[in-house]
Amino acid sequence: MIRPLAAALVAASLVFPAVAQTPPAAVREITKIKDEVYRFRNNNHYSVFAVTSAGIIATDPINAPAATWLKEEMKKRWPDKPIKFVVYSHDHSDHISGGEVWTDTATVVAHENARDPIIGEKRPTPPPQVTFSEKATIELGGTVAELNWVGRNHSNNSVVLRFPREKVIFAVDFIPVKGVAFRDFPDSYLDEWIDSLRKVEAMEFEILAPGHGRLGTKADVTNFRLYLEDLRAQVLAAARAGKSLEETKKSVDLSKYKDWGGFEQMSQLNIEGVYRLVQGTRRPNQ
Repeated sequence: MIRPLAAALVAASLVFPAVAQTPPAAVREITKIKDEVYRFRNNNHYSVFAVTSAGIIATDPINAPAATWLKEEMKKRWPDKPIKFVVYSHDHSDHISGGEVWTDTATVVAHENARDPIIGEKRPTPPPQVTFSEKATIELGGTVAELNWVGRNHSNNSVVLRFPREKVIFAVDFIPVKGVAFRDFPDSYLDEWIDSLRKVEAMEFEILAPGHGRLGTKADVTNFRLYLEDLRAQVLAAARAGKSLEETKKSVDLSKYKDWGGFEQMSQLNIEGVYRLVQGTRRPNQ
């Protein structure tokens, strides 16, 4: 039977929106990294926290629903230990949104360069109450969390949080583990990024907890630095040879990184970003 078109459209409208509007359930979990240091997962975003005798040192809330879920889980597992400090890894909203969920008990800490973009860009999270320039230390219930600024990289305010006793560091977006860089290096400082990785390599730690993906080690910091150096050297050589962007994308050989995460989606964008950055800082002959 053929029904009139209007009737068919009405029938369809009664069925399809209910299916389309069902969002996938978020994947959330808490896993122990070492001793009192834990990792929180919200889909493909991660943060860390330390449970001490005097309360909890937390990091990126990720977003309000994630922060609410984590707060409730913490109350179930550690009912007498409120969140006392929240350390933002950097100012980008996909990691630090939702901090207001925790500020009833917690003080927000970030690098001093994070305050302006958080306020100016209207990030959906409270601005930091305490900031630092080079290094700061949080001591709570016998646990020490060392906050380090290692220079500009993925942002100008990225923090490396180190738990010295546990030999764990938390660093977000500028040290992917067995993965290439994000897109075309937006909001990035390539040469200083490489220098900042050397500073991280000089730190004492055994476990790297990134903001995305699997846990890593110091070797992963070195490997990513070598990737950036290789990428930069090849792109710069192509630019100095007068090659266009499209010619550069064809000539740069990153095949030894083909098994890294994001290679298929991001490697060509990585080349585009580095080409833009090196062309912006070099001065060819007139």
